Amino acid sequence: MYDKYSMVADEFISDDEINATLSYADENKDNAALIKAIIEKAKERKGLDHREASVLLSCDIPELNEEIFNLAGEIKRDFYGDRIVMFAPLYLSNYCVNGCVYCPYHAKNKHIARKKLTQDEIINEVTALQDMGHKRLALETGEDPVNCPIEYVLESIKTIYSIKHKNGAIRRVNVNIAATTVENYRKLKEAGIGTYILFQETYHKKSYLELHPTGPKHDYNYHTEAMDRAMEGGIDDVGCGVLFGLERYRYEFAGLLMHAEHLEAVHGVGPHTISVPRIKHADDIDPDAFDNGIDDDTFLKIIACIRISVPYTGMIISTRESKSVREKALKYGISQISGGSKTSVGGYVEPECEEENSAQFDVSDNRTLDEVVRWLMELGYVPSFCTACYREGRTGDRFMSLCKSGQIQNCCLPNALMTLEEYLIDYAKDETKKIGDKVIREQLELIPNPRTREVATRHIEDIIKGERDFRF
Repeated sequence: MYDKYSMVADEFISDDEINATLSYADENKDNAALIKAIIEKAKERKGLDHREASVLLSCDIPELNEEIFNLAGEIKRDFYGDRIVMFAPLYLSNYCVNGCVYCPYHAKNKHIARKKLTQDEIINEVTALQDMGHKRLALETGEDPVNCPIEYVLESIKTIYSIKHKNGAIRRVNVNIAATTVENYRKLKEAGIGTYILFQETYHKKSYLELHPTGPKHDYNYHTEAMDRAMEGGIDDVGCGVLFGLERYRYEFAGLLMHAEHLEAVHGVGPHTISVPRIKHADDIDPDAFDNGIDDDTFLKIIACIRISVPYTGMIISTRESKSVREKALKYGISQISGGSKTSVGGYVEPECEEENSAQFDVSDNRTLDEVVRWLMELGYVPSFCTACYREGRTGDRFMSLCKSGQIQNCCLPNALMTLEEYLIDYAKDETKKIGDKVIREQLELIPNPRTREVATRHIEDIIKGERDFRF
């Protein structure tokens, strides 16, 4: 029985409810009156439920699909303006005891190079990331209680936050590790993490069990209920996602939104972020072996429909996707983007040769962070290295209430501009700096509150003189 208030995975992600939703969407994909009514509701900027959103995703009417994309773009600009948050992944270890058939880290893969960073190697990796200009990291590990226990992750977080190199510092560490206990989530919270991220991979339980034949990740319910344990452990911000290509995309879309609805219903706040990875080639993995792949147009419509359905939630796209796909996705919902990423263990200090491959997937966008920053500004966006909300305690329901009221605009834009100024002075190439100076001057005029605009302008002048780390 479907119950979004239940704490049991099979009840808040109900196979019967998803199949009924898909049938309803099929029946109404050409129902112009209903689709228009759902679009009108979405214009209120309060989101849609999984069944309403599934109708939009299934819509076959070209002119209404155009409205859906346009509305997604408007909602994205309303809540996030021109800001795009920058981050990079940091792979600590690829030792793994699971048997996930879509991931090269699976335990039976004997030819991938197994690596685990020492604390000294973490210092070198983070220093390299700071020299690029990064302030926000997403830690990635395989699941291995012997080679990568929670104590190692906690020590690594402490090391990362301790590294101060020139004007560099990592100000927010997000963590993407395997589902764990309430006690361990409490330890992660105490260590000062930002968002806890865990991809569901697929919400289709039968497929999930087949795709995860061995290892602790085989336990579908334990994995699916991880976000509830994380919130019970005090983590305010959690990040969801599925790996599109493993199952039917409409099934995953409905399940993803049902998970968001569950978190909102039980904890009063939905996911802080939603990621939209697609399965890609990697060592020992051929994406063509999975027959649920989606084309770029379908992928972009998924992004647009997620943005309409959960307007306040950040959306993340990684370097799995090409420059051209990422450019289109930015228009319809993406608010966070990686740059200069390496998906191998230790890849920021020493690029790997093919024989020593330890990467989780092949990177499609190989540009440097500076090239990505310059590209974003040329497109009219404001690259942001801001971590102020996390550091000021504006997380969970406190962040969402500010976001829903629109008050976050008086924090986010000035914070984005101040951190962009830091990047331009400390790390940018001359051409990037020239473009960035113009962007900052123009965007300062768009800060709605005159007093905030005045203070932000003064802080930027102080940054130019050598001071750092101002925030609203």
